[in-house]
Amino acid sequence: MGKSWLVNAALKITPLAIKWQVPFTKTLIRKTIFKQFVGGETLEETAKVAGKLEKYNVQVILDYGVEGKEGEANFEHARDEFKKVIDYAATQANIPFMSVKVTGFARFSLLEKLDAKMKTLPGTLMKRYLGAVETMIAPEKEVWHNKKFRIQQLCEAGSKKNIGVLIDAEETWIQEPVDALVLLMMDVFNKEKAVIYNTIQLYRHDRLQFLKDSYTAAVERNFIFGIKLVRGAYMEKERNRAAAMNYPSPIQPDKASCDRDFNASVAFCIEHLDKIAVVVASHNEYSNLYTTQLLDEKGLSHNHPHVHFSQLFGMSDNITFNLAHAGFSVSKYLPFGPIKDVIPYLMRRAQENSSVSGQTSRELIIINTELQRRNQQVS
Repeated sequence: MGKSWLVNAALKITPLAIKWQVPFTKTLIRKTIFKQFVGGETLEETAKVAGKLEKYNVQVILDYGVEGKEGEANFEHARDEFKKVIDYAATQANIPFMSVKVTGFARFSLLEKLDAKMKTLPGTLMKRYLGAVETMIAPEKEVWHNKKFRIQQLCEAGSKKNIGVLIDAEETWIQEPVDALVLLMMDVFNKEKAVIYNTIQLYRHDRLQFLKDSYTAAVERNFIFGIKLVRGAYMEKERNRAAAMNYPSPIQPDKASCDRDFNASVAFCIEHLDKIAVVVASHNEYSNLYTTQLLDEKGLSHNHPHVHFSQLFGMSDNITFNLAHAGFSVSKYLPFGPIKDVIPYLMRRAQENSSVSGQTSRELIIINTELQRRNQQVS
């Protein structure tokens, strides 16, 4: 992945090779990028990885990493698979969370239509959501309620089995109904403990305010606001769409602004841990260090029940294992699923790690530096 030309070529060739069932493609992927970033093709295979992580006090966030499949049969299958993940996680001491994408349960086009309607209405998020649902024609409303019911079934299963359900962020043009739906679930299942978590992408310039507004809603409705803080995963797609459709980009003007809002969000969450449970999902060394410093300054325990850290499996091991060694609650985000189904996830990991400033390049520098240090000690 340090060779960007190779990654760019693979990004174009691999999906086609999988589709056309080119011989040895799956074997090549399984022994390289799949092994690096994915726990396995089945829950049983992930158990080996989870067991190894547990030896170092690192927990696991399980994710059935299938994306982009449409149709009611696929939605029902995804719901059933996610319920299996919850049932399995409940039997494992070091799996406190599972992760899910709402697009695994509903048509992208329906989410997009609902989001567009919400953006035309005045008032709070929930008021706009309810107003938009009311304008749906009967068949669409029935489909939407089926989708809502699937999510509710998962949330209920997570609540009963004491497994946190992390709802992933989506593109800005389908995010508003997702935000509203997650708040509705929190209002039901987060009264006494944090079960349901939304995800905020801080590369968006409006998300710090959204965090504050969500906290206000949690106080008013008396529930715990669960939130996973990330920088984001769709930046180029968002910018390109905004330029093509001639609307203001939702993305921060620069990385410094994104870092500022991310760290401000961390501080806000740590300041309000009575009503906020936060997962700091970051590969940024300073943001993780800053969070630990805030906890120490306030005299809070390293394993505070409302503070959790997480990094992707295959990335930032220097952060993950040092946090675990210092007694913080930290996990690896561990996707699993058939190779052909996790290709979109793998392509994103390859793309974000291919640049000189990518995470893999930074980690290789750290590893090589440490190897040189140890070799010097030996000699």
